[in-house]
Amino acid sequence: MDRFVYAIYQLASAVICLLPIGVVFRLGWFLGSLAYYGAGPYRRLVLRNLGIAFGAEKSPAELRALGRRHFATLGANLLSAIKIPRLSREEIEALVTVEGLEEMKADQIVGAGFVLVISHLGSWEMFAQLTPIIFACKVGTIFQALGNSHIDAEVRRDRARLGLELFERKEGFVQACQFIRQGGGVGVLVDQHAGDAGLWCPFFQRLASTSTLPATLALRTGAWLVPAAVYTDGVARWRCVISKGTKAQGRSAEAVTVEINQMLEQQIRRQPEDWFWVHNRWKTPQPKFLLSTYKRGVARPVGAEAGTRTLQPFRILIRSSNWLGDAVMSAPAVRAIKRGRPDAHLTMLTPSKLADVWRSVPEVDEILTIEPKESVFAVAKKIRGNFDVAILFPNSLRVALEARLAGIPRLVGYPGHHRRRLLNQVLAPKKKKKDLQRPRHQVHHYLALAEFVGAEIDGALDPVVTASKSRGPQAIVGLCPGAEYGPAKRWLPEGFAEVVRAVHEKTGAEWKVFGVESDRPVADVILGAAGIPCTDLVGKTTLDQLMNELRTCDLLLTNDTGTMHLAALLGVPTISIFGSTEPTLTGPLGASHRVLRHHVDCSPCFLRTCPLDFRCMEAIPATEVTEAVLAALSNRT
Repeated sequence: MDRFVYAIYQLASAVICLLPIGVVFRLGWFLGSLAYYGAGPYRRLVLRNLGIAFGAEKSPAELRALGRRHFATLGANLLSAIKIPRLSREEIEALVTVEGLEEMKADQIVGAGFVLVISHLGSWEMFAQLTPIIFACKVGTIFQALGNSHIDAEVRRDRARLGLELFERKEGFVQACQFIRQGGGVGVLVDQHAGDAGLWCPFFQRLASTSTLPATLALRTGAWLVPAAVYTDGVARWRCVISKGTKAQGRSAEAVTVEINQMLEQQIRRQPEDWFWVHNRWKTPQPKFLLSTYKRGVARPVGAEAGTRTLQPFRILIRSSNWLGDAVMSAPAVRAIKRGRPDAHLTMLTPSKLADVWRSVPEVDEILTIEPKESVFAVAKKIRGNFDVAILFPNSLRVALEARLAGIPRLVGYPGHHRRRLLNQVLAPKKKKKDLQRPRHQVHHYLALAEFVGAEIDGALDPVVTASKSRGPQAIVGLCPGAEYGPAKRWLPEGFAEVVRAVHEKTGAEWKVFGVESDRPVADVILGAAGIPCTDLVGKTTLDQLMNELRTCDLLLTNDTGTMHLAALLGVPTISIFGSTEPTLTGPLGASHRVLRHHVDCSPCFLRTCPLDFRCMEAIPATEVTEAVLAALSNRT
């Protein structure tokens, strides 16, 4: 196949080389103009890249016009690149105007060793032919071999015919360093995505993986850094612009690389249609699109941290879980994701009933709500076109379908419910036998997803929110006797009443009873049997009001409920009673929380209603719960 492609290449080259360079240029311009309409994926990539670079400065119509000019210019330069190596030295000199060479000579850079900082601007093939002509010293370039060995060999011969030295990247850079120390100049391309080995630094204020090679060569050899480019300057005419050289000594490779990106940005702004916009310069790394674990990390211009140069946001959509407890247990993962890169803009897509939970998490930048009975298509429309990635916490097919219909380019989540094909980054951990015997807390289910995309999860479970404790002489204890999941998770109302009465008698503690309207019958039994005044808030609070009331509590006594997790999120100590469920999976985490549970042979059953004798809950006496509450209150500060 390589030989066949090479034969086609030779045939096309032979035909093109019969034509005058002006005709070749115009033909390429025409073909490039057609490609704008025919090459849909590349057109969309170009318009996306132009939007990143100039979206804040130009209208959509202006961006489309710039995209059309780019395709035409690129077509002209690519086709001309086949003809240019067949031109003589004199013909090349006649086609190019050079700017900045005299200033470079005046600074005594020529012959002193320099690194040419070059890019895919205009006719880079013309630049390869031109440099041995204009510089009165040895010049070379570092290149990466083409995939087709036959075409690669011909391109090498074409570039070396006028004296350009070639250094292949995979062979290392020792020879290139020696060449520079001997007074030569070496060109290095700086505008390509550098992958996992690159330094992440701003390019048009959006983080891009960038090669540190030019900075490293300059620092190792003491060479000058000289930005240079060849712009299109008419029909089959070009202009070579050599910018003022700088020294890298005394600075870090990271700082120099950031500065090189700024130089390149200035070159592109001079004539933007000339740059190679069909390259995916701002490629999102996979699977770890968060940057905290990359070896070179992130570098920004001096003063960027103070806000003098802001980064374009990397927009992350996180689809929240639908249940209060699950949403709260995913909060540590959300925090870790936010810390994963400095440009992260984090939006939570959540059922409207849980919006107040996410408003209490400072790492969340924006909240989009889903109303009850809102259709898949309505949700997809709400999130369309705004995000770089979506992380899906729920495992449902509907959630994946919403994000896919919205056209979000990267969808991350667990497989299941026949949705694997809708995702393009799937976390499917292999189960080991020991995993079946050691249940993992649900919070780690979400943290694993965060780690999968590159977040640092060490310290993710450290408490970050401190509740506002009561300052009065008497303790305030919250009580949540319900459980939305079902009666199997509810301890005995008579037991709660006994604890309320006993704790009040010994400490004078004030009690606040929480719950939803469906908990009213249980609450009435407790309030009537306790025989002491309590603040009855059952069915009387919004989620935001519930959170504010919880912040006033010194302790929360509760079943395994979403309110239990909410209190833990707010830093309120809890005593939780477990029966049908498993605290190692869904219990509150941290030293300030205590779980009361008497394991029986049928637990955990995870049933909503006990089909037997409710022994798991009846086995927990009121005296044990009272002692636990009193012990917790004795630590009140």
